[in-house]
Amino acid sequence: MPASPIADETLAALACPVCGGGLQMHGAAIGCDAGHRFDRAKQGHLALLAGRTAFASDTAEMVAARDRFLGGGWYAPTAAALAEAAATEAPRARLVLDVGGGTGWYAARVLEALPGAHGVSLDLSKPAAARAARAHPLLASIVADAWSGLPLRDGSVDVALSVFAPRNAEELARVLAPGGVLLVAVPGPEHLAELVEPLGMLRVDPRKQERLAERLGAFERGAVREVRERLRLDRAAARDLVLMGPSAFHADPAQLDERLAALPEPIAATLAVTVAAYRLR
Repeated sequence: MPASPIADETLAALACPVCGGGLQMHGAAIGCDAGHRFDRAKQGHLALLAGRTAFASDTAEMVAARDRFLGGGWYAPTAAALAEAAATEAPRARLVLDVGGGTGWYAARVLEALPGAHGVSLDLSKPAAARAARAHPLLASIVADAWSGLPLRDGSVDVALSVFAPRNAEELARVLAPGGVLLVAVPGPEHLAELVEPLGMLRVDPRKQERLAERLGAFERGAVREVRERLRLDRAAARDLVLMGPSAFHADPAQLDERLAALPEPIAATLAVTVAAYRLR
């Protein structure tokens, strides 16, 4: 799929990461009235960065592994729960924002459930943003550091997504429109638990839900959808699962291949994810 142009409705919601002013087209570039200019990469994504970031982003290898794994449909139940929640909580949404959107896979499925809506996938990883630029015709792909501020105008977002991603609660509260909804997907304690020891994966923080409640103190939790599926992975999918996320920073590929070879196929694993809707108090 070719990269789609940034729709006027989406451009109107974006803000300059340097001064916060509105963005418009200035010839082939996008910029604000103060003179800050931002070019779109040939792959289709737009970099809205105000300076250097202290955070590491996903590598091209991690992004490729995630693209293969998600493309296999293994996490389709999670995407379906997010799409159903968006259609139920905000059926007339005009703009969807996915913070830490990666390849745009989840945002694309939410947009399919919201006729007429446009979307923004925001990620610090350029390889991920390049793929997100082609994930859906109405999805704009932005490279930005969410912890330095979301490059969107106040109250411009109807549905915000946070799927297995860090959350800047203050910024999310700022960009949500009145009545807007934040959909958060987090792994449960049993998520992929069968693979932690055999494949050396990171374990889910047992206090994750507690920490989430603390972080989202300005929000009230609403409807909750529990996603529970028994996965039966082949070795290639299990390898991609390890190498697409945080465990990749600690994994030795050769050692991982040895561990995988010792496991019988298919490899059983539990998909355990909670999708919850939050609104500002």
